[in-house]
Amino acid sequence: MEDWKFTQKDPSEALAKLHFFSVKKKHAAGEVEARITVKEFATAKTTDLKFFAMADIELNQKTMRFQPCGWSETLMGALTECLRNLRKFDYEGPELTPGPSIDGVEI
Repeated sequence: MEDWKFTQKDPSEALAKLHFFSVKKKHAAGEVEARITVKEFATAKTTDLKFFAMADIELNQKTMRFQPCGWSETLMGALTECLRNLRKFDYEGPELTPGPSIDGVEI
């Protein structure tokens, strides 16, 4: 066990160490960057799943919004689950604004 986990006095504090990752997701209008935060909890609330990963973007916005996430007993497992969910749905966010135009023709 790592020393930082001993600093938690009460499990209700939900002390967690944060791990950060970044990945690019391609979509119809280009690419969007997704940042994934994995929380490593000092004590698990449910079973042995001590790692929770969540992306900072929503997908599938036009049908039913979904924010990719994943739980696991390992950091790699939670990150893998979150990435799997990130790849499963399309990014349907705001389109890129077009450049200047004259009479509907881009300059």
